[in-house]
Amino acid sequence: MRAHAHDLRAEVGDFGISQAAAADQFVGRVVADWRTAGLKAADAALCGYAEAVTRAPAASTPGQLETLRQAGFDDRAIHDATQVIGYFNYINRMADALGVDEEAWLRQWEQIPDADDQGN
Repeated sequence: MRAHAHDLRAEVGDFGISQAAAADQFVGRVVADWRTAGLKAADAALCGYAEAVTRAPAASTPGQLETLRQAGFDDRAIHDATQVIGYFNYINRMADALGVDEEAWLRQWEQIPDADDQGN
């Protein structure tokens, strides 16, 4: 999870969150609970879909796909998102099963950094 939070932190800098502390706080909110993190509607819909597919993929419904379409995703984007969600579910399970250690430099993103923290 921390590796994914670190990657998200790298991405949000490219999408308009220019101040390091603001980007760190955003990632902290997403990690703590994406539902209350202040995500845009499309991002929240995608997170809901990812959670549903992760928890119970066989229980997926046409309504979940329709929610994504209403949020602006076309069928190609839904397909691509489902592929990425499935890949990360797979690779996380492989890493857990094999006891792969996370990189020591990854920090706990659940904690909102202090003002003195530089985001490293």
